Order: sequence, then structure tokens, then C-alpha cells
Amino acid sequence: MFYMARRDKQLATYRKMTYLNTATSLAAIFLVVVLVAMVSYQGSTITALEAQVSVLLSATPNTISGLNNANASTGTLAGINAPLNATELSYINNEPLSYYEIAGEKLLNGTLTNEVVLANSPMYNAIVIGGKPSVIYVGAVSCIFCGENRWAMALALAKFGNFSALYNGYSALGDGDVPTLYWRQVNTTVNEGVAFGNYYSSKYINFFSSEYESPITGGFEVQPISYFLSKAPNATYTRVLDFMNSTGKFGGTPFTYWGTSLVTGADAIDFGNTTPSGASNLPIAHETHYQILSQFHNFNDQFAWTEYAGADIYIAKMCPAINNTAPVCKLQAISVLEELMHASANTTTTTTANAP
Repeated sequence: MFYMARRDKQLATYRKMTYLNTATSLAAIFLVVVLVAMVSYQGSTITALEAQVSVLLSATPNTISGLNNANASTGTLAGINAPLNATELSYINNEPLSYYEIAGEKLLNGTLTNEVVLANSPMYNAIVIGGKPSVIYVGAVSCIFCGENRWAMALALAKFGNFSALYNGYSALGDGDVPTLYWRQVNTTVNEGVAFGNYYSSKYINFFSSEYESPITGGFEVQPISYFLSKAPNATYTRVLDFMNSTGKFGGTPFTYWGTSLVTGADAIDFGNTTPSGASNLPIAHETHYQILSQFHNFNDQFAWTEYAGADIYIAKMCPAINNTAPVCKLQAISVLEELMHASANTTTTTTANAP
């Protein structure tokens, strides 16, 4: 039987998402001050990192035993499953490295108003398949945090490779009705299912995606990893999902793995340029996909800066697994983020997965 997150207060308490208690927060900030002091960084626009860097030890996924979202959605599912056109796709694939650098600087100097999670992640050996380390994504079409998170994921993945197709999507009407991207066309009417795969290619990395399907007119639903495993279409997906299951850390979606770093929630809380007062007032929910993509392209507001900063976090987690060989890994802001997140990361050893 599926697990359902019924959430009475989730987005009404948007700004109260507590990742650390006071004592832990002070300890974490002190640790980062020490780490930053160890980082040699000459970027003129990044100043006073010790005082300004935002450190959060965990993100907030849609939990499988979470709260109910009782607020009404906007009720919009316009163009769901329609492919992005060439111009829209270019706003993911072809944006300049300077956007990623500027967003990283804004994260580090404290000028972002939305939350971005700069956290140490549990670390494992890279899942090497076909000679390349892997990004693994487990999500749900209905999930609001998956919806917000896919934008940053796509921007991050685009700097290691290229999407030949992406699709208009939404979180469930009962989970914010947030415009998002789908990695492939999905079934939003089936009672339960999994959409595997995507239209992504890269010379540096693999991207394995698994998306739980459920009625888009309902609320958030997801199954345990064992369900995804039972539906795996081939040995490779069995391998990567078995690894995700073996961590024992799945508590909801999004659930991702970047090179050697496991991420157990969204890495940003970014639903627009202003702080929403509840699930019925999410700025992003009143925008079209093209408007969102145009904000990325124009790169002149908090929403866009925060999504790129979220992408930077994923990039900095991925770069060590490819020995920093992709051009994006050479950005100064990425180097600082990489140092901050990996210097004292919790390391767990597992067997490296290899496949043809």
C-alpha cells in the first residue's frame, strides 16, 4: 500500500523549517568559520564568508509520514507532459558559466533571501557504470519539493552534459500545483507506477532517474525504495536502486546521489521572489513554465539566483567524483563550496558499483 504525506501545515510554516536547534546551529556555524579560514579564495565579490555563509544540516523532503497540505491549489495543469521547445530547452542547456559563478558568490556572501542548503552529506564510493560516476534521482510526480528541486537539478546536470528533451510538469494539485520539469513524459492518471529514464547524455557522468507515478489530481504519494526496485527495467537500474535502498536513509522525496554524496531532501527552498504565506500563495504556482525559464535566462531576480545557487550545490557535490574535469568545476565559487561541503563530510565506505 502506498505511503501518503498528508500535511496540515507544511507551507504555512515555510519560513519556520528548522534544520538545526540553536546549539547545533552555533556549532555548525563555528565549524564553517574554521573551514572558510582554511580556504584560499581571492574572488573580490566574496567577502566576510565567515559571518555570512548559510549552513543548514538537512533539507526538508516530502516525508512518507509527513503533514497534510489542506490548502487549495491553483488548479492549473496547462500543457502537462508537453515537451520544451528549442528556445526553452536552451534556457537549461546553454546558459553561461558566469550565472553559476555569480549565484555561488551570492550564496557565499549572504545576499540570497531564499534558503539554500549548504550541508555535509553522507558519503559513499562512486557508483561507476560504463566508466562514469553517477547521479541517481528517486522522486515522485506529485511531490512539491521534487517539483522545485528539478529546476536546480536540470541546471546542474546541464553543465556536465545535455538534455535533448524535457517536459512540462506539475506537482499534485493537493501538493502545491507547482510548475516543474519532468525528465520524461509520465502517467499522471495511473494509480501507481514508476517512470524510469530520461533524455540526458554526458561524457562525464550518468544520470539515472526514477519517478513515482500517481494521480496528479490528488496529493503527494510515494512508495518505499523496494517498490522502485521491484519495477526496475534492467540490471543497471536494479544496481543503482539497490544502492539507494542499502543506505537506509530514504524518508521521502527527492532522494538523490551526486557522485559520492547522498542528499536526502531538496537543496533549496525556492518558490519565488517573495516568501509565501501558505500553499495557496506560492508565487511560482502562478507562473508558466516559459516565465520560469525566462527568469533563468534573464538572471536578474532572487528566484533565478537561488535556483542557480541550488545547482551550484549539486555541482560542487559532483565535481570531486570526476576529479574536477568539467569546466564548471573550475569556477571559484564552486571550489569554495566544494571545500566547505567536503572538508569534514561524514564518510561511509561501501562497495563501488561497476557495470558495463
